[in-house]
Amino acid sequence: MPLPDLPIIRLKPRQGRRLRSGAPWVFSNEVVMDNASKKLAPGMLVTLKAEDDGTALGTGYFNPKSLIAVRLLARTKAKIDSDFFQEKLRRALRLREHFYSAPFYRLVHAEADGLPGLVIDRFSDVCVVQITTAGMERLIDVLLSALNAVIAPNTVILRNDAPARALEGLESYVRPVSGEAPARLRIEENGAVYFADPLSGQKSGWYYDQQPNRAFMADLARGKRVLDAYCYSGGFGVLAAVRGADHVVGLDSSEPALTLARESADANGVASRCRFAKADVFDELERLGRSSERYEMVICDPPPFAPSRKDLEAAARAYRKLARLAAVLVAPGGFLMLASCSHNVPAERFEAECAAGLARAGRNAALIREGGAGPDHPIHPMLPETAYLKTVAYAVE
Repeated sequence: MPLPDLPIIRLKPRQGRRLRSGAPWVFSNEVVMDNASKKLAPGMLVTLKAEDDGTALGTGYFNPKSLIAVRLLARTKAKIDSDFFQEKLRRALRLREHFYSAPFYRLVHAEADGLPGLVIDRFSDVCVVQITTAGMERLIDVLLSALNAVIAPNTVILRNDAPARALEGLESYVRPVSGEAPARLRIEENGAVYFADPLSGQKSGWYYDQQPNRAFMADLARGKRVLDAYCYSGGFGVLAAVRGADHVVGLDSSEPALTLARESADANGVASRCRFAKADVFDELERLGRSSERYEMVICDPPPFAPSRKDLEAAARAYRKLARLAAVLVAPGGFLMLASCSHNVPAERFEAECAAGLARAGRNAALIREGGAGPDHPIHPMLPETAYLKTVAYAVE
């Protein structure tokens, strides 16, 4: 069957260096933005060509109103249909099955899986789909057809309420498109059971990216008092208790998330050793410091402090303060873990601010581990900015 004729977007002469090196993005200042291009509806499929010799560079979708004008789906002329998505999904599934024996993981991680603007989290027979671009929004029907062919989930929920959608001119909505959305999702991870709210919880309801970091810290938790700051629904704290922590305190500002954490602690038989409290974390850390409270393990996994580049300096100060307040609470010989999910804060800057916070707290520490997301959150090798999650773990004297 012949390939469809798509509108053509052309690179300006001598532009597209990153694209030719393997990056899947083309920025608006790199393409010829003529009247015909400007009239294209956001998200339309296009063929990308070089301006100088007309060489076809791939198939993607185009948004004349976005800084990232073209996001490539294929490096050749391709038909973007259900078969195309099925192949991408099967490839993503094969990768996850190398690492996970149970169907609880991020199935699709956007550009790294060749599907920009798309995230799919799998919770056994429920899939939560997040779309952040106009191009992927226009492809929902063929995407869902392919997902049904490859996974056949009982329930699919569209969690299309990410703030990034506004940048693409998209509305915000949450709705199930097949099956009945449960009030609670049951998750199996690291030998523990958790619960997530797929309709109103943060992101898809769960953060699979911290799975290896939760396991690392939990392995150190036996016999310890643990403080889990920004605990959300108990990912770090409950697992620490399951692995033998004497006592766990979880802090978060979201009462619904804390309710899920308590349910998880109860389901794992560790509720008697866990206490979850609603609090402003910075205020509570300061109060605990003044009261001479100490823990053998302190974990801080805050929400993004830098949602945009302009927030970098404020975020840097916040990470420094968080490290200082947390370090005060670590008993001698204990452990401290700090995390950043702000992709606008480079790893080097994050680590420098954490080190400064430790110094200001007057604590000597040794960095014992630098971590990131698990293998279900692969990183596109030509998009280092997609390596958003950073964690540092210290042994504190």
